[in-house]
Amino acid sequence: MKPERPRQLSTAEERRATVLRTAIGAFAARGYFGTTTTEVAKAAGISQAYVYRLFPSKESLFVAVVEHCFVQVRASLERAAAEARGSSAEAALAAMGESYAKLIGDSDLMLIQLQAQAAAASEPAVREAVRQGYARLVEYVRGASGGSEQQIQEFFARGMLCHLIASMGADQVDAPWSRTLSAGIRHY
Repeated sequence: MKPERPRQLSTAEERRATVLRTAIGAFAARGYFGTTTTEVAKAAGISQAYVYRLFPSKESLFVAVVEHCFVQVRASLERAAAEARGSSAEAALAAMGESYAKLIGDSDLMLIQLQAQAAAASEPAVREAVRQGYARLVEYVRGASGGSEQQIQEFFARGMLCHLIASMGADQVDAPWSRTLSAGIRHY
């Protein structure tokens, strides 16, 4: 019996992955409304027409970026839950929270989440991608931690507070308001 060879990506799959990686940086920097597919194509080293062959619209490209980021968050939470010290809800949530704090140190990921939330206010397809992404995350965190409704809500509220602190650099400001917001919050 022949040894199985690793699966080779097709050129289209490789290009799709390249465009996705490139689009993450572009959308993180300039948001959904400030980024053009021409910019993404140029940065990826392909034509705009080829971008549209891979992703039928800028909206579908941005939705793919948002979904990719949710997959990264989920994978990080899964690793943390598997390595949690103890089996209590508190231990699982603490491990997942620590993992998430490290993950959003990747500013592109955090910025995509913020850009997606902003675009969700007016773009139905983005809104649906954000809803579905959070729905899957909430259900995962609930199942993996066994936490109460309040614990799950507090976990996500703390994550949103982390976004706020990190996005405006509040942890770098020495003022009463920033110390209040940043108390007990660690970023990497």
